[in-house]
Amino acid sequence: MDKNTQTELEAATFRRLVSHLQKHTDVQNIDLMILADFCRNCLAKWYTSAAIEQGIDMDYEVAREMVYGMPYNEWKDKFQKEATPEQMAAYNQKQQAKVD
Repeated sequence: MDKNTQTELEAATFRRLVSHLQKHTDVQNIDLMILADFCRNCLAKWYTSAAIEQGIDMDYEVAREMVYGMPYNEWKDKFQKEATPEQMAAYNQKQQAKVD
C-alpha cells in the first residue's frame, strides 16, 4: 500500500471514530478513560498537536468542537453526567497502576 492510500485510510478511520463518538453521547469520557485510557478531549489534544507539528495554528477549543460536533460546553451541558464514586474509584485505580 502506498503512503497516500494509507494516509487516506487513516483519515477515514479517524473521521468514523469521531462520528461514532458524536452519535454515542451516552458514552461518557470517564468510561473511555477507564476502558481505553483516552477520551474525546485526548483526541482533540492529539489533533491539536498534529496540526502544530505540521506548522498549522490550531486552537484546542476548535479541535474539541471538531471532535464533539459542537462547542464543548454545550456538549457538557447536554450530555455529560457526574462521575459516580465507582467510576472515580476505577479511574483512580487505573491511574495508580500506571505509577506502580
